[in-house]
Amino acid sequence: MRSAQDINVIESLLQKSIEKRPDKVRLQGRILFLTEEPELIKRQLNGEDLSWDTKNPANNPKLRDDISTDEITPAHYCFYFDQTLGEIPYMGLKCGTTLPIGRSDVKRGGFVCAVSGKRRGKGSSREQSPYAEMSAGIQLVIAENIERIYKQNCQNLGLLTSTNFSLIDKIRAEEEIPLSEFTQGEDEITRQVIEYGGLFPFNVARMQKKVFLPPIRTGIRSMTLAEKIFSRHMISENGEVGVPQVKPGDTGFARADLRFSHEYVTPMAAIFFEHYVGKDARVNDSSTILFFRDHLTFLDEVISEEKKKLGLLDLATQLKLKQQDFAERQGIRLHGELKDRKGSEGICHSIVLESYALPGQLNIGSDSHTPHVGAMGCVAFGIGTTDVFNSWITRDVRVRVPQSVKIVIRGRKHPNVTAKDFILKILSLEYVRSGKALAKVMEYAGEAVEELSVDERATMTNMAAEIGGFTGIVAPDEKVVEFLVGRRGMDRAKAESLVQGLKSDPDAEYAEVIELDAAEITPMVAAPGDPGNGKYIRELNTPVPVEIAYGGTCTAGKNEDMDMYAEVLADALRQGKRVADSVKFYIQFGSQETRDYAVGRGYLEIFQKAGAEVIEPSCGACINAGPGVSTRPDQVVISAQNRNFPGRSGPGQMYLASPLTVAASAVAGYIVEYQPSEQRELAGARR
Repeated sequence: MRSAQDINVIESLLQKSIEKRPDKVRLQGRILFLTEEPELIKRQLNGEDLSWDTKNPANNPKLRDDISTDEITPAHYCFYFDQTLGEIPYMGLKCGTTLPIGRSDVKRGGFVCAVSGKRRGKGSSREQSPYAEMSAGIQLVIAENIERIYKQNCQNLGLLTSTNFSLIDKIRAEEEIPLSEFTQGEDEITRQVIEYGGLFPFNVARMQKKVFLPPIRTGIRSMTLAEKIFSRHMISENGEVGVPQVKPGDTGFARADLRFSHEYVTPMAAIFFEHYVGKDARVNDSSTILFFRDHLTFLDEVISEEKKKLGLLDLATQLKLKQQDFAERQGIRLHGELKDRKGSEGICHSIVLESYALPGQLNIGSDSHTPHVGAMGCVAFGIGTTDVFNSWITRDVRVRVPQSVKIVIRGRKHPNVTAKDFILKILSLEYVRSGKALAKVMEYAGEAVEELSVDERATMTNMAAEIGGFTGIVAPDEKVVEFLVGRRGMDRAKAESLVQGLKSDPDAEYAEVIELDAAEITPMVAAPGDPGNGKYIRELNTPVPVEIAYGGTCTAGKNEDMDMYAEVLADALRQGKRVADSVKFYIQFGSQETRDYAVGRGYLEIFQKAGAEVIEPSCGACINAGPGVSTRPDQVVISAQNRNFPGRSGPGQMYLASPLTVAASAVAGYIVEYQPSEQRELAGARR
């Protein structure tokens, strides 16, 4: 039942004047081509307009592929949550070894369009990136293909996107471009979001019954696991939750079981909410909203003096305070900082998996790694700031039912191979690297996946974000039941009832089925620059010395990850070894629950004796905000985190690897596969 305040908020929105944008667009300004050659970018910033042959693309300079949101808006600058962001776009863009774009360069250049290559906007779900572009004057981004969350954030804000390079000629001729150019091929809802200039005006128009919501009337068909969960959560044309069937391409709004955000996003969403809805307005159902203070807890230990002088540390503190204030006023649960020592209660994904997510749910979060909890057998996906604040009003989220890709890993894995090695292998596949997996559900299956624990499955669902997928999911089974009973104290009968029926139909349709043999996968690393740069360690031609080893983050700070660090270090201690003198090894817990687990198992003593430094929970080094970040371009890091985009965790050269490989490399001083001493002894005896 709605409160009087809820009704007043809705009534005020019903009175709000909402109009569509004009049906023709004329962009008057320059085009910025984000090329691989830094000198070409600098020349454009200095006033030169590059010639561009849209008829013969082979004649043109090579455009930068894989531009991540870390490069559009480096993490430290996301402490701004206003139009100051317009001074920031592309400051992290790396061309070779050069960062060609400085502060305010884009804004001064009079650019209305930015052009790049494949997989634009990969990585973090931060809406600061398109907001920064818009605030700098960019009205249109053109790329060969565009990552789902980034594209949806653009649409939600009113920034136009296209994969049609012929528009370059029209912009230069200052021709009018029909708005339909940007809506063609989109579903009915997305079309109308674009026509109304963003998600909030569209949602107000929806409340005012000005927009058309297509009914979902899909006939009886076999469905994948994700499709079954979507069908339970899509809102029907009469306003009830749930429809009989869905198919890929069906569009609508889905009721979220859980909505969460962290201090990087909550403040901007809160400001949007207060500006557009009202300072005294109440969110819809605060009991299903969670806030987290998990990203910037250790920022003060690594932020440079230069950035302190810019006031960025003070801005980061303001993020914390704004989230705290909004949580108190709205009655929202905030998992915050520790009272007795430095650190946080835990990373949002870790806590949601440990304490909240349930099989069959639909969960949304302000972070690209929200699919982490797909290991529980639920659909969970990242959203941007505008989606977050709109969900506080409506409790639902815009969805186009995605296609699914089934990734089957058969057989048994090698003892020194982990879920991280599986996902690095998947990321290296041409199907993923070419962008064909973008915006699709990654459904992991096969004997090797079924053998994984829930913690290990979470590594794979988490890194669906690096694939560019909509989400990742594993069908819930007895492992999930044991997790709910053992770690949450849930009644077994209730846990078993939750997983009933949550599996794909045998003849469900997939966009692609990828089959891998676990026996053929050996320990892997992803070379610096991109998580897709995967190769087997045994293929490294020369030893790669490391200075920093980092084990932590949502991806690798779970209970079973601690088991792995402890296994390697305990093995080293038995041989009279410890962390190499040339290496700093950091181990950071994902949550207090995992810290307590490690204490209970005696791991802290092992870590200390072996020479590893233990850190309280936080995202930390993964977002350049805690111990474990690099400080020099030539510094080599091996990390169990999820992404190694340029500048993501400092200027160094970062290799991604499994917890076993990270710990073994910390002991060896260079990148190496982990081989338990017992196996080495047996191998020696066989020789």
